[in-house]
Amino acid sequence: MRNIFPTICADDVAAVRDFYRDLLGLEPIFDAGWYVQLAGVDDPTRQIGIVERTHATVPADFREHPSGVLISIELDDVDEVYTRAVTMGVRVALELRSEDFGQRHFMTVDPAGTLIDVITEIEPTEEYAAFGVTSVTTTADSPSRR
Repeated sequence: MRNIFPTICADDVAAVRDFYRDLLGLEPIFDAGWYVQLAGVDDPTRQIGIVERTHATVPADFREHPSGVLISIELDDVDEVYTRAVTMGVRVALELRSEDFGQRHFMTVDPAGTLIDVITEIEPTEEYAAFGVTSVTTTADSPSRR
């Protein structure tokens, strides 16, 4: 395997592109109008695709709006991104909060209707640490949890 990334089907590809660019700082590395590939500026292997829902490359039986899909995006400062989301006026589906299992996060919805969980890892409570989570790491080349 060389790469894996989600591709979102969208009615308005440009609006979804702008959402990820403006909220998360992803930049287009390919933009054909009907398909856009975005990548992280600091790590171009972190990517997301956006395809026009009705494009011929999307089978007709799979052009529905998303349901039961949650894309998690882990970053260094969820509070900063939450503030940006509120300023942008994007829909917040779950308010910013810290979880005992070791995440500070909020959920938003992109213009295509995809649920997005924006996360910064924090230390878990003792109860969750007992499940094997012993530390939080922040380097790009190591697993998130050890």
